[in-house]
Amino acid sequence: MLRSWGLGLEVAFRARRVMPSPPRANATSLAPAAPDGSGVRGAGSLRRWRRRLLWGAALLVAAAVAAWGVGRWRWRARLLDLHGALATSRLDRTPAVYSDADLALVPPTVARFFAAVLRPGQRLVAAARLRHRGTMDLGPDTPAWVPFTSTQQVVTRRPAFVWDATVTVGGLVPVRVVDAYVGGEGVTVAALGGLVPVAEQRGRGAAATAQLLRFLAEAAWYPTALLPSQGVRWREVDGGAEATLQDGEASAVLAVAFDDEGRIARVRAAARGRRVAGELVPTPWVGRFGDYAEQDGMQVPRQGEVAWELPDGERPYWRGRLESVEYEWAP
Repeated sequence: MLRSWGLGLEVAFRARRVMPSPPRANATSLAPAAPDGSGVRGAGSLRRWRRRLLWGAALLVAAAVAAWGVGRWRWRARLLDLHGALATSRLDRTPAVYSDADLALVPPTVARFFAAVLRPGQRLVAAARLRHRGTMDLGPDTPAWVPFTSTQQVVTRRPAFVWDATVTVGGLVPVRVVDAYVGGEGVTVAALGGLVPVAEQRGRGAAATAQLLRFLAEAAWYPTALLPSQGVRWREVDGGAEATLQDGEASAVLAVAFDDEGRIARVRAAARGRRVAGELVPTPWVGRFGDYAEQDGMQVPRQGEVAWELPDGERPYWRGRLESVEYEWAP
């Protein structure tokens, strides 16, 4: 190619010596085309690179869509397994309605609570479907609040629940989180897009106790589950009452404080498993409820907050609002 360009320049130089100069024209009209067609080949090469980039981008998009689909399928399969275990764990419920006879088995402060949130003849909740929206703190050391939405299925006897949440990190990446207590086992799973595991724990012992404590604390949203006939034992303590629920090997104990109307305002566990470096570390745990409203004849809170009590003070990590609740009643 260099030789052909050199020959062309020599011919042009000689012609210029013997021929008069042509009139000045627009500079763009004097730009010579490459005599060997390299300009055409360069344009073709550019088009080929563009096509390759487009194909590569299309393949990346297709792979991302496929991974998202696989993640959804795997997460759905996991949830179906948990919900199947939830259904098979259910026990027949007796009695079917709340009566004043329950009040004879509890301290006065607890009797006042039931009188405040239940009406005579209230049907007992057999199952509930809760929907929440709020924020969660995912920061290991400093707060990092991100939005979440969740659906929770609860069975009151045998006590069990499955909480399925979607947490949006950075406004783009969904993290799926499930907490569950089913068949006497505690379950916690978190996965990026439902596909890439971030955390996973399942078992009895501390894992089961942690989730049974959550079931007992959240019974403020399905308060008939707190009746003595449903297995909860109450005793009076300074500043409120203490509730105990035993389910197989797992045992949950909560200190309960009431507001001026007699409704649950605060619950506290002396120790609940907090995940630290992959291990469950017993840590004081507290929950607060407020903004009560009537729901199917019962008074239930619309707002909630959960926090760890750390040596340097409380560390809230969950704040949510009850968006909706649907009850299934005892027959």
